[in-house]
Amino acid sequence: MRGKFLFPQRQILSANTAPDIPVIDQAYSKLSNSITVEWRAVPGATNYMLTAEDGDSFFETIVKNSPGTVTGLKPATLYRITVRSINSGGKSQPSPFRKVKTVLAAPILSVHSPSCDSIAVSWKAVHTAAGFSVSLIRSDGLGRMLKQNTTNTSLIFTNLDPGTLYTIKAYAWNANGMPGDDFTYNQRTSPNAPVDVKVAFNSGALRAVVSWMPTEGALTYSVTVTSGLLKLRCNTSSASCVVPSLQCSSQYYVSVTAHNDAGSSEPTDAVSLKTVPCAPVNISIEEDEPGHLLVSWSSVSLGHYYVVFVKSDDGLEVHCNTSYTQCHFQSDCGFTYFISVFAYNKAGQSPLGDVFNYTTAPCCPSDFRAAFMSSDTVRVTWAPVRGADLYETRAAGGSGEVLCRDTATACTLSALRCSTPYNITVYSFSEARGSNTSCAPRHVATAPCSPEIKNISKEGVSVISVQWQPNNEEATYVVTARGEAGLWHCTSTRNSCTLMDLPCGSAFSVSAIARSPAGQSLPSYSIPLETAPCCPSDLTLSQVTQSVTNISWSVGKGAQTYVTALESPKGQAKCHTLQTYCLLGCITCGTNYTVSLRAISETGLASSCTYQGYSSSACCPSGVKLYRLSNNGIRVFWRASDETINYKADLHGSKSNFSCTPSSGLSYCDITKIPCGDVYTVMVAPVTDKGPKLTFCPKKIYSVISRGKSNVKHI
Repeated sequence: MRGKFLFPQRQILSANTAPDIPVIDQAYSKLSNSITVEWRAVPGATNYMLTAEDGDSFFETIVKNSPGTVTGLKPATLYRITVRSINSGGKSQPSPFRKVKTVLAAPILSVHSPSCDSIAVSWKAVHTAAGFSVSLIRSDGLGRMLKQNTTNTSLIFTNLDPGTLYTIKAYAWNANGMPGDDFTYNQRTSPNAPVDVKVAFNSGALRAVVSWMPTEGALTYSVTVTSGLLKLRCNTSSASCVVPSLQCSSQYYVSVTAHNDAGSSEPTDAVSLKTVPCAPVNISIEEDEPGHLLVSWSSVSLGHYYVVFVKSDDGLEVHCNTSYTQCHFQSDCGFTYFISVFAYNKAGQSPLGDVFNYTTAPCCPSDFRAAFMSSDTVRVTWAPVRGADLYETRAAGGSGEVLCRDTATACTLSALRCSTPYNITVYSFSEARGSNTSCAPRHVATAPCSPEIKNISKEGVSVISVQWQPNNEEATYVVTARGEAGLWHCTSTRNSCTLMDLPCGSAFSVSAIARSPAGQSLPSYSIPLETAPCCPSDLTLSQVTQSVTNISWSVGKGAQTYVTALESPKGQAKCHTLQTYCLLGCITCGTNYTVSLRAISETGLASSCTYQGYSSSACCPSGVKLYRLSNNGIRVFWRASDETINYKADLHGSKSNFSCTPSSGLSYCDITKIPCGDVYTVMVAPVTDKGPKLTFCPKKIYSVISRGKSNVKHI
């Protein structure tokens, strides 16, 4: 009670004097760098000064009231602790000291997770420490706390959860079991290796997508892709990663490692990844024979089989699947083929390599036709073919070769030798492939050579023999005589033939040609031919007088002049004239003549024409006289030139006409009842079997006077 009463009193009394000395109730150390002091309050004190001394150094701290703490001390060090009270009047004397030792310093931990299920803790030795206590618990409060006491400076907690954050607390204690400062550290266990690693390969992009199941506590992942000395890495915080820029025809080994701030997991077991094979190289394309393409290439590492795609320029595509390094394809002439080769394995198809184009040789021309324009010129035509830019026509035969080049589908080969076999070949050319050398030749023989007419001779009437120089083998020769009268032909396989039945009086142009299965030659040079004039078809003889005969005839075709002749043993009568008639004199009456006529052309060709014989009329009688008979009759008397000839007497008067014919062998005849007193013209002429009555015998005029006078009077 007294103590309580005195404190306020002293406080009032000591308002301007230094305060009383404090009394320390207790002093202790909870932290290695501080000591906490508790004392009873001193009346009138506004502050307190705490002092800690260890003999080498001292530390002071001003505080307002109890308790107070002196900081900045050394751990495990014995200090003398005093307290002074302070006010405006000054400081009190130090209180009785207390000896207090600071606790041990906390061990400074070095923590790491050597594996996904363990944490290793180590520290440096703490001065005067008798042992250490280390505890571990999941930071999320799950599970139980693990605690270990040890005198060592390291320990390992095992069987922990991978990738889990743990809180670790450690402190040291002294020989009295007094714990020192504790040290708290948060440490995560390293993650477990990822599981269910899958690799998806993108053959088109040559990259791989690696995925896995997320691992507890993993902050990042690293994907390592190795192939020999090549190593690729991909880091990610997700559960998948894209590894780009892979090489074709390569085998990679893929592993995944999880990472966090504690470290890394063990890498996963490597997953083998075989990429797609590289595009085949050293591709060669050749036509081992027409119509067959051979595509070959070098084998590709990791290539299990190959597919060759061949697409023609008309859009049709075929392919070949093989485990070998070559493929055969059917091909057509004149096409362009686009060829690509791919290699395959389980990863997929190789990247697209070079695309090759191959143009086959153009097709051989079809519908080949050869038409001879002449014996030395042939025109060759053909149908256009696919792929051809140019055509070349070669004719090989004889002693040389004839060549023609053109873009057209026709060619005229000239200056060929006649009657010569040629092998004519039409080659097609293209800029891409050149010539198609497989085109078969066509065997063509040129037309025969023109024959040369050597001689034309007359073999007979209307028969002409033509001879020529044979200059062809196995040829048939045709000779043609051409004129206004028409065409005449003769044919022979030798060196001559005969033109028959040529019309007379015609002009011809004679030429010859040679024919063979190859064609027809040019005609030979023409030789003019003239046939002898035609004999007149009609010839008429009429006796004008007893010694003159008139001959007339029809026109003889081709004749310009005529020579006519009457011949008998008694003589000949001849006439040469431009006309179609002629008078022949000195004809003997009663004579048989042969009649001939020669028709002569302008060039002197002559035809000897024979006709039926001609008999001149019988001779006129002489001594014609008239005698008067009784009964108004008249006897006409004459002297016959030939007793075998019959005569007829004609009397022509003004009033009437009379005639009489004697009995055979007589040289007179009688006419009765002739009127008197008339003048008569009397003519006695031989009687002909046919033809007109003769009028050229001498005529005599007689007057028949009336009765009682002279009978007949010659005038």
